Amino acid sequence: MQLIDLSLPLKNGAIEPEEPRIRYLNHKRGAFLLGLAALIVKGSIMASIKNLFLYLLGRFRIMPSDFPEGMGLAWEKVIASTHTGTHMDAPYHFGPISGGKPARTIDNIPLEWCFGNGVILDMRHKKQGEVISLTDVQNELKRIDYHIQPLDIVLIMTGADKHWDKKDYLDCHPGMSSEATLWLIDQGVRVMGTDAYGFDQPFKNMIRDYLKTNDKNHLWPAHLAGRVKEYAHIEKMANLDAIPKPYGFKIACFPVKIEGASAGWTRAVAMVE
Repeated sequence: MQLIDLSLPLKNGAIEPEEPRIRYLNHKRGAFLLGLAALIVKGSIMASIKNLFLYLLGRFRIMPSDFPEGMGLAWEKVIASTHTGTHMDAPYHFGPISGGKPARTIDNIPLEWCFGNGVILDMRHKKQGEVISLTDVQNELKRIDYHIQPLDIVLIMTGADKHWDKKDYLDCHPGMSSEATLWLIDQGVRVMGTDAYGFDQPFKNMIRDYLKTNDKNHLWPAHLAGRVKEYAHIEKMANLDAIPKPYGFKIACFPVKIEGASAGWTRAVAMVE
């Protein structure tokens, strides 16, 4: 079985509206901080004060030199939006109500949605800012001779991942229409994904079209389709072109379980026999 990573990493300097910040603590720093951590007794201020007094006297002290080669454990501190990097948007992201019921947050996404048969719809012929219509989706399904099955995980390949870390990454892609999104949901799809920054058209295109027409349907139509019918989607995927066939493979895309959150970072993987 071949495993193909479909995810982008969280990293400092990533091109995001909210740039993630990762602070790295190496093994030597970890040895020092672990020694200090031994002083703290959770819930007991007096015990911690006593340990600090003994530490200053040299009687209760763990030094970096006490660790093999002076190195303890490494760890990181991450400050980032749940929508940074490859992530799954829960129905709650789209609105408080989804399909007439309270919208699910990311910690309540059914596990059955996140592992299943994958289908790739190649939309690399669509230009920047264009809309992927229902006709586009149906024509591609006809081309690959496939009929959508319930709980298929449908991945929209735009080729935008090749622009990751470039200045045009945020707005180089086409976006899904409400009509196409709702139709896929009607076929039983509950999770979709894209290798683009967003599932809709780029911000600048949506806003331009809205200001030109005053038609509110231009504003995040694929996202807001999730208020009408329940689904989740994954944004900022990668390497869809590395999957050797448009269907006949499995996708695993379990999001991080963050209580009450609108999204969760996701390590998406294709499994190809």
